[in-house]
Amino acid sequence: MAETLISPGVLARENDNSFVSQQPVTVGAAIIGPTVKGPVEIPTVVTTYSDYLNKFGGTFLSGGAEYSYLTQIAAYNYFQQGGETLLVSRVASGSFTSATVTGGAISGSNTTGSFTLKTISQGALMNNSGSVGTNGILSSGSSDNVRWQITNVDTGSGQFSLLIRQGNDTTTDPIVLETWTNLSLDPTQENFIARVIGDSYQTYNSTENYVEVIGNYPNNSRYVYVSAIQQPTPNYFDNNGTAKSAFTSSIPTAASGTFTGATGQLFYGGTAAFYNNISSSTLIQGINAADYNDMIALMGNQDDYKYNVITVPGLNLTDNTTQLTTLVNNIQSRGDAIVVVDTEAYNATVQQAITAASSVNSSYAATYWPWLQTIDPGTGQFVWVPASTMIPAVYAFNDSISEPWFAPAGINRGGLSTVIRAERKLSQGNRNDLYSGNVNPIATFPGQGVVVYGQKTLQKKASALDRVNVRRLLIALKSYISQVANNLVFEQNTLATRTNFLNQVNPYLESVQQRQGLYAFRVVMDDSNNTPDVIDRNQLVGQIYLQPTKTAEFIYLDFNILPTGATFPA
Repeated sequence: MAETLISPGVLARENDNSFVSQQPVTVGAAIIGPTVKGPVEIPTVVTTYSDYLNKFGGTFLSGGAEYSYLTQIAAYNYFQQGGETLLVSRVASGSFTSATVTGGAISGSNTTGSFTLKTISQGALMNNSGSVGTNGILSSGSSDNVRWQITNVDTGSGQFSLLIRQGNDTTTDPIVLETWTNLSLDPTQENFIARVIGDSYQTYNSTENYVEVIGNYPNNSRYVYVSAIQQPTPNYFDNNGTAKSAFTSSIPTAASGTFTGATGQLFYGGTAAFYNNISSSTLIQGINAADYNDMIALMGNQDDYKYNVITVPGLNLTDNTTQLTTLVNNIQSRGDAIVVVDTEAYNATVQQAITAASSVNSSYAATYWPWLQTIDPGTGQFVWVPASTMIPAVYAFNDSISEPWFAPAGINRGGLSTVIRAERKLSQGNRNDLYSGNVNPIATFPGQGVVVYGQKTLQKKASALDRVNVRRLLIALKSYISQVANNLVFEQNTLATRTNFLNQVNPYLESVQQRQGLYAFRVVMDDSNNTPDVIDRNQLVGQIYLQPTKTAEFIYLDFNILPTGATFPA
C-alpha cells in the first residue's frame, strides 16, 4: 500500500512493535557413565526414557544377579520429572568395536559380497551369530542386538529392501525395527543404499580431544551404517533401459543373517561393585575411574556440547579426586553449566561429607548428601544411589514448573517423589552442620517425605553466587545474551549494531524481571563504553548490571503475646 499521500485523504499506517524476542536455545542435563550398549565415548542426545533404553540399553547380569547402571536410573528419574533432553556419554574399559554382518558382507551370487553393514552400538553384546533354532531363534539374539534381512529383490530394477530386526525375534513373529525399501547399489541414484541409510560413524580422537565423523552420508538408521560397497552398480541400465548383465549378479539375494566380530565386555575384570557397594577398593560399576577421563575432557567442549547441569554418578570427591576436580575446572572454564558432585561413598559420616566438600571452591559446583534409596526402574528392586543420580531430576522438575532462577529445593520444588528414604534422617543439627559446610542436606519430614533442603554452591566466599538459583540465573542470562552477541561478530561497529543488541537484550531481561529473576538491571552499550579507541581495536563492549533476586531460606516468625485489652501495633 502507499506510504505517502499525494492527494487529500487519510493514510492508516501499521507499526508492528510486537515482535517476539528470540528465546534461548533449550538445553538439558548431561550424564557421564557406563551403559549396556550404545556408541562408546560419543556423546549422544536422548529425548525420552524409551529413547535412552533403545540407544543405551537397560539391565544386565553380573554374578548371577540383575543390575541397572546409575546412568539408567538417573535417566529414568530425569525424564519422569519433566526433563526434555539428556546428553549421555558412555564410558567403558578396554577396546570396543562394532559388530559386522556375518562373513563381512551381504552377498549375492558374487562371493565377495555386495555391501557390508556395521552396528552403531559397540561391544560384544551386539554379536548374535551362532546356532539357529526353531523359527529362526538365535542362540545369542537379544533385545539389545539386531539382525538383518533382504527382501523384495528385483534384478530388473536393481532394487531390494533391507529390514533391521530385533535380535531375539523369530521367523514367525518378526520384530522389524526399521524397513528400508527400494534400495540400490548404484551410486548415481538417490536411492543409493549408502545415501539412504548412511555410511558415517564417529570416533573419539583422544590426542586432539574431539569426535571425528568418518563417512560421506549422515546416518538415517538408528542401528546400522553401511561400511563398504563391494559391488557398486554405477549406471545400472544401458541405453535401452535394460539392466546390464554385468551388474545383475551384484544385487544381494533374499536372505537373513546376523552380526559378529564386535569386541568389548561390560566388566573390565576384578571386583565389579554396584549401588552402595561402590568403594575405593572396587571397580566402579565394573570399570576404572580413569576410564572417565576422556569424556570429562570432551565435555569441556562448549561449542559442540550444550547442557545446563552435568553429573558423574558413581564417582565421589574422596575416592576420585582427580576426575571430579578436572570436571569442576572444565565446567568453570565453560561458564554455562553447573556440576553436581558427590562427596563420599555410602555409609559416610556428616563430618566426612563436609571435609570432602571443602576440597572444592567453585560457584559452578554443588553437592548433596546423603545417599538415597529408590526403585531400580529395570529390576524393580530397592537400591541405594548417590545423590547426584537424582539431582538432575530435581533441577528438571524445578525448571518445568517455574524457572531456572528459582531454588531447586524445599517442599514445593525439591521433593524427591521417587525416593523411598534417605540413608540418614538428618536432625536439625546435622542440617546446620552440613549447610555451614556448603553441603546441601537432603532432609526427611513427616508427611512430606524426602526433600532437598539446601541450595548452596561450593563457593567458599559469601556472595550472591554461593546459591544455586543465582548461579543458574547467570548461566541462563549469559547463554541467551551470548547467543545474541554471536550474531553481531563481524558486523559494523555502529549505532545500528548496538541498537540491535539492546533491542533484543533489554526485552529479555525485562521478561526475566517479570518472572521474578531480577530486582533490577541495566544494559550499557553506547558511546560511553565504545569510545573511538575501543572501536579502533575492533571491539564492541557491553556492560550488563544485574540485581538478582534472593530466596527466603531463613524465615523468622515472632509470636508476641499481649495482655487482654492491649492495642495491636499498626
